[in-house]
Amino acid sequence: MSLALIAAGAAGCATTGGLGQATVYFHTLRPGAQLPTGPYCASLVNSSPLPENRSANKPYNIRKGSHVGVRFLAQDGPGAQKLAGRVDGDFTGTTIDILRWAACKWGIDQDIVFAQAAVESWWQQGTLGGWTTNPADCPPGNKPGQDGKPGECPVTYGILQNTYGNGGWPAIARSTAMNADAAYGIWRACYVGYQTWLNSVPRGIDYHEGDVWGCLGAWFSGQWRNPPALGYIAQVQKYLREKIWLKANFRW
Repeated sequence: MSLALIAAGAAGCATTGGLGQATVYFHTLRPGAQLPTGPYCASLVNSSPLPENRSANKPYNIRKGSHVGVRFLAQDGPGAQKLAGRVDGDFTGTTIDILRWAACKWGIDQDIVFAQAAVESWWQQGTLGGWTTNPADCPPGNKPGQDGKPGECPVTYGILQNTYGNGGWPAIARSTAMNADAAYGIWRACYVGYQTWLNSVPRGIDYHEGDVWGCLGAWFSGQWRNPPALGYIAQVQKYLREKIWLKANFRW
């Protein structure tokens, strides 16, 4: 049986055309679904590799990540910490293939991943953000001014703009796969209903499991469907409708 046929039943996948060649397409898996392993997803992605369109990412793309520490997803409870055990950034490949691998591993539609990564960084792993002047907020080993802005340091890194804390540092900055792996591990913890603390902070409506878009918005705002989250969701959805990653001005 072909990998594509296996994928269609076990990983929410289908065979389709894309970027000039046949690919395996990864769809969103429902809360509670069995998630495919990282090696299995790697085999699917590698069965239909896609070319690099971000040459500057190559040093980050050839580096694997590492398992996260005990603090990763700790605030989301024991169920989420089981998910945290899956985060390892154990993949290398082109930028788009790394995003496909993360989509497969965490059961989220790959086009949503492509669109969100475009909003966060235009698919550039070297992106830095969340600049602060408070030295206490700088990552370990990073001093204000070290990354090019006098008196400031970044606190978000990479293709999905992960924050540096909670066990993923410094791999989230050094490895594209680690950055995407950690980001969608956090998304899955939200999607399956583990982030109940979202009901203890200001919110538009009550948090609940199974809301793909609500969890993307919480990634940005730290709150559930509040106005900043809704604005972020709208931007990701805009890029999704446009398939911005296929536009000529996106690729170089």
